[in-house]
Amino acid sequence: MIRIFYRSGTGINVAQTETEFASIGKENVLWIDLVSPTGDEKRATEDFLGTEVQSRATAEEIESSSRFTESDNAIFANTNFLSPAGDEMLMDPVSFILSGTILTTLRENRLRSFDILQNKIQALPKLFADGFAIFIELIDKRVDLDADIVEIISKEASLFSKRINQQEDINEQFLLDINQLQENAMTVRENVVDKQRTISNIMKSKLCAEYPSIKDDLTIILQDIGSLINHINFAFERLEFMQDTVVGIINLDQNRIMKIFTFISLLLMPATLIASFYGMNVELPFADIPLAWIGILALMVAVVAGAWVFFKRKKML
Repeated sequence: MIRIFYRSGTGINVAQTETEFASIGKENVLWIDLVSPTGDEKRATEDFLGTEVQSRATAEEIESSSRFTESDNAIFANTNFLSPAGDEMLMDPVSFILSGTILTTLRENRLRSFDILQNKIQALPKLFADGFAIFIELIDKRVDLDADIVEIISKEASLFSKRINQQEDINEQFLLDINQLQENAMTVRENVVDKQRTISNIMKSKLCAEYPSIKDDLTIILQDIGSLINHINFAFERLEFMQDTVVGIINLDQNRIMKIFTFISLLLMPATLIASFYGMNVELPFADIPLAWIGILALMVAVVAGAWVFFKRKKML
């Protein structure tokens, strides 16, 4: 699918086929949005821009040389957009091409931040003079959505903390839940840092130097990202502390159980020894007395009670 946002009079119109490139002047185009494009749509976009559109494989690479490149007339940047999916985070790669004042985006799935921006462009066309303005607004909205995800992680961490304080359902599954939230926090941090690196590279580019006002907007976004990184680092450290606490509580519970079994074994050991002694098939003292078993039983009880008192005084219980 292709959507071409171009200025027409005082408003912004949207074309949805690559054949309309021929009737739209290049100076009027603001944004070309490609969503799982066909071969014809991709080739028509490349011919219109006079530059190559990156492939999905390139967008997913993690090398810095693939995340950002610059030519004489275009900037190529790749980053990931997060979207919650149950307990996990999905990463959708997005490619940005800034060619002159035209923004081109390439993605495989629909994304909330893109839908919000497309509605805003048509409602407030005066706010978007060129592709740089659209790019800044798109990244700004994406950082806001990342901030919402960080807030969700922080709230879930607070709920986990309350469960620990109340010792509610502290078990292995709870430990796995904390680990999953840690994984989400690391994914968010990796994604935000990637955007920070991308924006920093754009600010250093030759094309961006031709538009000084853009640097001010990007600087503000970088400050927001820096604050976001601090928040996610705090949330991750908090989760790590909770994970250690839960492991300690589980270990204490297991040690308490082992202590009980060990104590019971120690209490019964003298009685077991006496019972084993009188269970031997040999001549033993008092063996001929009919009620001798009562005395032996009383001796066993006395030994167990004595062991109990001994451990109690030694504060081993």
